[in-house]
Amino acid sequence: MNGGHWVLASRRVVTESGVREAAVVIRDGKIEAVVSPQRVPRDLPVRDVGTKVVMPGVVDSHAHINEPGRTEWEGFETATRAAAAGGITTVVDMPLNSIPATTTLEALRTKAASAEGRCAIDYGFWGGVIPGNAGELDGMVDAGVTGFKCFLIHSGVDEFPHVTREDLERAMPILARRGVPLIVHAELTEHEHPPQGDPRAYRGYLQSRPRRWEDDAIRMMVELCRKHRGRVHIVHLSSSDALADIAAAKREGLPFTVETCPHYLTFDAEHIPDGATHFKCAPPIREAENQEKLWAGLARGDIDMVVSDHSPCTPALKHLERGDFAAAWGGIASLQFSLPAVWTGMRKHGYGLEELVRWMCQHPARLIGLEGVKGTLAPGADADLLVFDPSATFTPEPSGVLHRHPLTPYTGLTLQGVVERSWVRGVPAYTRGEPTPHPAGQWVRRPGAARSVA
Repeated sequence: MNGGHWVLASRRVVTESGVREAAVVIRDGKIEAVVSPQRVPRDLPVRDVGTKVVMPGVVDSHAHINEPGRTEWEGFETATRAAAAGGITTVVDMPLNSIPATTTLEALRTKAASAEGRCAIDYGFWGGVIPGNAGELDGMVDAGVTGFKCFLIHSGVDEFPHVTREDLERAMPILARRGVPLIVHAELTEHEHPPQGDPRAYRGYLQSRPRRWEDDAIRMMVELCRKHRGRVHIVHLSSSDALADIAAAKREGLPFTVETCPHYLTFDAEHIPDGATHFKCAPPIREAENQEKLWAGLARGDIDMVVSDHSPCTPALKHLERGDFAAAWGGIASLQFSLPAVWTGMRKHGYGLEELVRWMCQHPARLIGLEGVKGTLAPGADADLLVFDPSATFTPEPSGVLHRHPLTPYTGLTLQGVVERSWVRGVPAYTRGEPTPHPAGQWVRRPGAARSVA
């Protein structure tokens, strides 16, 4: 069943028309048809998984893989192996924290060479907008980047400086002309404020990055979106106070989309222990009442999708022995656990498999220009498939973490939803407990890109 012509059947298949009993016919890495089991050609091999769910592979449009240059933090082999185990079949790598940052065509060539032949799943690349690199943007679009990321505040690494409004006024007309999205780390302030008081107190870190930083940044990006009519996407929304402005931009018809992340939907500030720096991220995890408003924003469509923002580092950079939130690197390792973490929260809030596929598969695929190719079981799509047990539970332990480093706040948390198998273009990527030994992932580019970065 490695490639070729075969069938995956279940009594619960998440199709374009809902969850139903069906058989997915795969031919040469593509979905040929979704039919009733009675209509499966008799000469085809069939894998019937009973009542387990068959669904599209998750599309994660936000992960920091950090290779080359900081491969001791993560890397393409370890990141994509963990992703496959977590049901992710396409991942898009952020332009930082690798060295060089992906802000030039030459750096993109370096990044692509680092990934080739080493990924268990399909992958793409975001480029970066930084001060002074407007002349590089067209070349990176031609080469196949998914779009471009910028920061409105210090990124945390010096290789990726943040932009001003003036920088965006130069870059956004280029991106609008090329039809690619600008994705924005939306925190805006004139002066950053280090945490006050006890450096081990999470409350001090939370207060050092208030909601208004996000709210002000989002208002500015709505204005620029309106002016330039290019696609703007807000990454890792944390502040629920921004939802009214986001909803207004959508009602106006602006090409404005938003994501949030599993950690904002799973954890809350009231339950983060002092000194637990593995929970540090930016923007920060906020209060429980804020979390409930994010869930409501998802249900209304103000928030379009949920993606990981996998942002690991070496354990030493978390300074766990000191528990110092000011000194610790901000980022959460989550690729392997994003799907079950989100599903666990969805079950508590009464959402189902169709919403899961919309928020974690279809909408991220649309953002990266691969709607109808990834994140769906529609005929003609890539045969990226999961067998998912939505009722099974498990508890992540360090010994089972496939990221380069096992440090993650999901350790010890009971999660619902187990990925039993995943395929990428019809080829096995993960069988429960065992990632594929032969990485077959390919660079997936925005349609219309040139096919060479030579």
